[in-house]
Amino acid sequence: MSEVYISSMLGRPVIDPTGAALGRLDDLRLVPGDSLPVVTGLFIREGHERRFVPWSAVNLFTPVVVSADPDVAGHADDHLADSPDIRLRRDILDRQIVDVDGAKVVRVNDLKLVTRGANLLLAAVDVGLRGMARRLGMLRFWNRLAGFFGTSLPVREIDWRYVAQLDPNADRLTLTVARERLTDMHPADIAEILAQLPHKEAGAMLESLDPETLGETMGELDTELGVRVISQLDSERASDILEEMEPHEAADLLGDLPEEKARELLELMDAEDAEMVQELLEHEEDTAGGLMNNLFASVPPAMTAEEAINYVRLVGAEVDNVYYVYVIRGDETPLGVVTLKRLLLAPPKTPVAEIMTVGLKAVTVDATPHDVMEIIAKYNLLAVPVLDDAGHMAGIVPADDVLEMFLPESVTRKRFAAL
Repeated sequence: MSEVYISSMLGRPVIDPTGAALGRLDDLRLVPGDSLPVVTGLFIREGHERRFVPWSAVNLFTPVVVSADPDVAGHADDHLADSPDIRLRRDILDRQIVDVDGAKVVRVNDLKLVTRGANLLLAAVDVGLRGMARRLGMLRFWNRLAGFFGTSLPVREIDWRYVAQLDPNADRLTLTVARERLTDMHPADIAEILAQLPHKEAGAMLESLDPETLGETMGELDTELGVRVISQLDSERASDILEEMEPHEAADLLGDLPEEKARELLELMDAEDAEMVQELLEHEEDTAGGLMNNLFASVPPAMTAEEAINYVRLVGAEVDNVYYVYVIRGDETPLGVVTLKRLLLAPPKTPVAEIMTVGLKAVTVDATPHDVMEIIAKYNLLAVPVLDDAGHMAGIVPADDVLEMFLPESVTRKRFAAL
């Protein structure tokens, strides 16, 4: 099996068996094969005329000689009605694809074709510098230059079997992606890809993700891009995704949507989820109430350490911060806090009231971020409880959320904004 890159073939003269020129190679046509797409013919251009030669009439196809039988060549337009009509140059070369291994959007710089028996197949896309250098006719020079510095141009090819069309209804392969592998990626990686994609392709990618994955991804986007993404979706799907998000992240997003749209989405959400988000929307953004998450772990004082640990196991997947378990009365008044470590080390039948730390360090809902920061720094806390006007536990502000507001942008956790 031999291989050839399309960059070395396009524009090459095509001759007949006698050596007479037929034109120059303009494009190659493909149809799906058993494992890889199969080339079914060549488009040849001579002046303004374009002709199509079926692959069965091609005698030689090498970087040195392309030869075909002219007797079966037909006008290119006669082959446009057949389907599918996928062409290497027009539909794939220079298109953007999602590199799931590198978690980024890359450009197809070249295409590798391989012969298998009498067939020519599309085997891989080259998305690296090597493909770009080959395309520019400078591969030898770049190889020498890299060798001078004791390195070599890396091979960055993606096997076509890992590439799939993102939007099956698209009339062009404007984007390809290994869709089934997306859901295995970290939400931060998916967010980075979404931030790089053009609007249309981002929409197709959103449709391919399940609500849970997309909900986690939305938490990694900056609010402006998150609003744009959620606005692209129909209301039912958007509300499903908001239900999967942390309440404070969903509230941040809804707070930046037009009021009418936000109200519509809240009404479509599960009633319990909507109520938690609605509570957070009532607070100003630059207050402890606006920063807090009202999903936290809490137990009554009579619960034993063993029961509290079982409770944490149940809610741990939903609660972002389970290092602290707050001990509260039936009226939501906090009595103290017990750490997860202390629960694990305590005798199982010990009531949490006997092992909790009293004198809870807390802030009110209208406290400033600076007030919250002072408490965190002074007492070395991972989260600060927030109390409402009646002294009831309203939520917690995780330390990392407020720290981000005081650290330089270069050292804060990255939020992905559209390019």
